Amino acid sequence: MNEKLMVEVQGLSHWFGIGAMRRQVLQSIALQIAPGEVVLLSGPSGCGKTTLLTLIGALRTVQEGDVCVFGHQLRGSDRRLRQQLRCHIGMIIQGHNLLRCLTAEQNVQMGADLLPGLSYRARRDQARYWLRAVGLDDHLSKLPHDLSGGQKQRVAIARALAAQPQLLLADEPTAALDSVTGREVVELLQRLAREQSCAVLMVTHDPRIVDLADRLVQMEDGRLISSLG
Repeated sequence: MNEKLMVEVQGLSHWFGIGAMRRQVLQSIALQIAPGEVVLLSGPSGCGKTTLLTLIGALRTVQEGDVCVFGHQLRGSDRRLRQQLRCHIGMIIQGHNLLRCLTAEQNVQMGADLLPGLSYRARRDQARYWLRAVGLDDHLSKLPHDLSGGQKQRVAIARALAAQPQLLLADEPTAALDSVTGREVVELLQRLAREQSCAVLMVTHDPRIVDLADRLVQMEDGRLISSLG
C-alpha cells in the first residue's frame, strides 16, 4: 500500500447475482491514481466502468482484491470507515440525484455542509461560488424541475466540488452538456486537481476532452486493457 497514492487498486474482481445467475463484471483490475492526476476511463457500455467507480467510492462492498483510498483498505472495512472516507470523495453520477424540493443553491450547499467548522454564511458562499463557476449564477433560486438536463448536471457538479473533495469520481459528467460547456466543466475539474491536489477519475465517451487528461485508461469486458499517458 502506497500512502502517497489517492487510489490503489490491485487484483479487484467483482460479481453480480447468485447461483446460476452469478456474473463476473470486473476481472483482476489494477489501477493507481496520484494526487492531482486526471484519469479518463473509457470503454463500451456494460464493461464495468460504473461498478469500478462505485467500489472506489466506497458505495459497494469489495468482494475480492485490494482497494485502498487515501491509504485505507476498503476490503473488510466497516461502515463507519466507509462513511468517513465518503466525506472526502466527490461523486458526480448519471441522473443528477438532486433533491426536488431544494433550490439549486440549497442542493449545492449540501456539499459544503460536509466541510467542518464553516458558518451557514460561509457554506452558502461556497455554494454560490461553485454555481458561478459552472455558469449558473442566474439560477440560484430555481428548483430542479425548472432546470434543463444540462443545468441539472452542472448543479450536480457544483455540489460535488463544494465539498472540496480529495478524490472526485465522475460518471459521464459531460453527457448532457454541449461541447463548449462540457469542455469548460472538465477544465474546471482539471484546475481543481492542480490547485488542490485532488485526484480525478472520470468515466467518459467524450473524445472532445481527452487532451485535458493526464492519462486515458481503456476498459473492455471487465478488464483494463490499456493505459495511455
